[in-house]
Amino acid sequence: MRSRTRLLTLFLIASLCSLTACKHQQQNPGLIPITLQTDWYPQPEHGGFYDALLRGYYKDEGLDVRITPGGPFVSAENQVSGGAAQFAMGSSDQVLVAVARGLPVIAVEATMQQDPQALMLHKDSPVHSFTELNGQTIAVKPGSIWFQYLLKRYNLNSVREIPATYSVANFLQDPHYIQQCFVTSEPYFAAKSGADVRTMLISETGYQPYRVVFTASSFLHDHPELVAKFVRASLRGWRDYLGNSAVANTEISKLNPAMSPDQMQFSTQTLKDQHFITSPDPNQLGQFTFARWNTMYQQLLDLKVISTPIDPKTAYTTQFVDAAAHP
Repeated sequence: MRSRTRLLTLFLIASLCSLTACKHQQQNPGLIPITLQTDWYPQPEHGGFYDALLRGYYKDEGLDVRITPGGPFVSAENQVSGGAAQFAMGSSDQVLVAVARGLPVIAVEATMQQDPQALMLHKDSPVHSFTELNGQTIAVKPGSIWFQYLLKRYNLNSVREIPATYSVANFLQDPHYIQQCFVTSEPYFAAKSGADVRTMLISETGYQPYRVVFTASSFLHDHPELVAKFVRASLRGWRDYLGNSAVANTEISKLNPAMSPDQMQFSTQTLKDQHFITSPDPNQLGQFTFARWNTMYQQLLDLKVISTPIDPKTAYTTQFVDAAAHP
C-alpha cells in the first residue's frame, strides 16, 4: 500500500513508463506488438517479465512486449477483454469470478504459487490466530473476497471492517490496528518506521488463489502460437530472475524510483525465501492443478460470489506451461 502522495508520484511514473514503452515499441518493426498489463507499479513481483524483456527473450520469440504499469484504479479484466492488452496479471479467484460474469478471459500461467496477501498486526497484539479476530477492527479493501471467506469460515460476526488506505500511517499510530497487506511490501514500511510487526498469511486458512497471467479467450483461440511464445519467454525470464534478480531490479528501480534499494531487496528476498513464485519445488514454476482451481471455485460458490455455475476448467489452461516445460 502507498500514501496518497506516493500514489500520485507513482501514477506519474507509470504514465512516463507507458510513454517510454510505446516509443520503444515503435522502434522494433517486424516484431508482433504485445501488451502486458501488470497489477501494480513496477516492482519485484513483476521481476520475471522485466527480466525476459531486458534479456531479449520476448524478442527471440518475435514479440515486441510492452509492460504497462497497473495501479489501484486499473481494471485488468476490462483491459484484456476490451483488447487494450493481450495479457494481464491477476488472481485465480478474480479470473473465476470474471468468467462466471460472462467475461471471456482465461489464465495461461501462474506467476505465484501462493498469494502474499496477509493481515498485518503489531507484535504485541493479543490476536494470534484467525479465530481470535472477533471484536477487532480490520482495514480491508472493500469487496475483498478473501475477507468474506475469513468471516464465514471463522464465524467472525463481530468484526468491524473499515476501508483500507494505501498507507501504514494509521497502523503506526494505533497499537491495536490490523490491516491487510502484502508480506512483500507493507511490513517493510512499518518496520522501517520502528514498528514490530507480525503477519498472518491468508493462504494458511485454506483460501489459496494463484497469482496468474490471463488473456482473452478469443486471443488464445485466434493466436495460440503467440500465447505459447509469451508464456515460454516469461517462464524463462522468471527462472533467470530467481537465480539473479540484479538486471531486472536495476531497471525496475529506474522505472519506479519511489521504490528504494532497501525495499527492493526486502521484496525480492521475501519472494524467494517464502517460495511464493514456485512453492518449495522449483518445478512448479507457472504450473496449475485442477484440485486448486476446483477448490477455489467451490469456495466462491459457497460464498455466493459466483451465482451462475461454470466449469472451472474453462477459466484456465495448462497447455502452454506444459509445453514450455517439455519443449
